Amino acid sequence: MRRLLFALLLSIVAGISFVPAAAAAEEIVVTGSTTVLPVMQKAGEAFMAANPGIALAISGGGSGNGIKALNEGLCHIAMSSRDIKSSEMAQGKANGVNPARTTVAVDALVPVVHPENPVKALSTAQLRDIYAGRIANWKEVGGTAGKIVLISRDTSSGTFETWESMIMNKEKISPSALLQASNGAVVQAVAKNRRAIGYIGFGYLNRSVKKLDVDGIEASPATALAGRWPIARELFLFTNGEPAGAVKKFVTYLLDPQKGQKAVAETGYIPLQK
Repeated sequence: MRRLLFALLLSIVAGISFVPAAAAAEEIVVTGSTTVLPVMQKAGEAFMAANPGIALAISGGGSGNGIKALNEGLCHIAMSSRDIKSSEMAQGKANGVNPARTTVAVDALVPVVHPENPVKALSTAQLRDIYAGRIANWKEVGGTAGKIVLISRDTSSGTFETWESMIMNKEKISPSALLQASNGAVVQAVAKNRRAIGYIGFGYLNRSVKKLDVDGIEASPATALAGRWPIARELFLFTNGEPAGAVKKFVTYLLDPQKGQKAVAETGYIPLQK
């Protein structure tokens, strides 16, 4: 009951969907990354239809919050768009939890701007300078004169930590950045502001924003899988020990090329290579 109430609370606070566990024999509570969330929602619907004796309670809230919930025994599966930290692993072990990682998809983290922004490409160095605040006007990178509005994920997000690691080289993002709680919120913020720039998971790309090439490379499944895209990453699930029982059944479903991996592709992410 405590786990169910926790999942309900997360879904209400985060504004993210909750799949009720009405009269199910078994319940799997899943929480964490909003990047991984669309995959879990789509695959989860099909999984429950095929397995009526198992219900999924799925909510977002960020990678860090998901791993924290797993370590505190509040969920069965933590979704994460980054790897677990040594401090989180130690926290889990102190609580009698042994976090085990399963890779479920590949993602290309993509910088995006308003569709009317004439800038089409930036280098990793330019992105770093923009987010550090050293480049503050679009005219400095070939755009129309105007102050750059920085849109970033919040610090509990695995997407934020990936950007900080792969683009910022651990340099701090400017305090002027407007922090957003989800990929979807970043899309909305950039779509509404012609001077904004943000970064999102590949599965959140749509016509309301324009993706930018980076270092002369276009973000695509091919460039991400080949390791050419400079901000490619894996997406993970963490469980307490290797998956077992109903959790194993669901994880196996997610890894099936004709089932869960099909859902990965349908939500805009990149399936694992066969």
